[in-house]
Amino acid sequence: MLAERRVHATLPVEDLDRARAFYEDKLGFRPYSIQPTSVMYRASEGTLFAISKGVALSTGAHTQMGFTTTDLEADVADARSRGVVFEEYDLPGFKTVDGVAGVGPNRAAWFKDSEGNLIGLVQFADASV
Repeated sequence: MLAERRVHATLPVEDLDRARAFYEDKLGFRPYSIQPTSVMYRASEGTLFAISKGVALSTGAHTQMGFTTTDLEADVADARSRGVVFEEYDLPGFKTVDGVAGVGPNRAAWFKDSEGNLIGLVQFADASV
């Protein structure tokens, strides 16, 4: 039953106004639904995500939401032009170069939002994904 339902990510935020400024000013999203403690945004192909004021905040230790792209370099450059700072990693077997890393046959980049949520961009080698 749930496999037939639409799903969305909800990211915890400490400061809803600060988070809204990040998602709207830096990433270019427009609110789809505004509630007293949350805001929902619409992305491509009918997908949605929400930011919600809460007491349990993210550690930013793992990717909490990911965007699929067909042009990783262009999307990274666009986000950087808006003030987004991409994470750099240098781990055994895993290293970013100018914010981008190979992940198996795919390529990806990560940044943290104003609240510490880790957001990923991924370009799949298989264009049908």
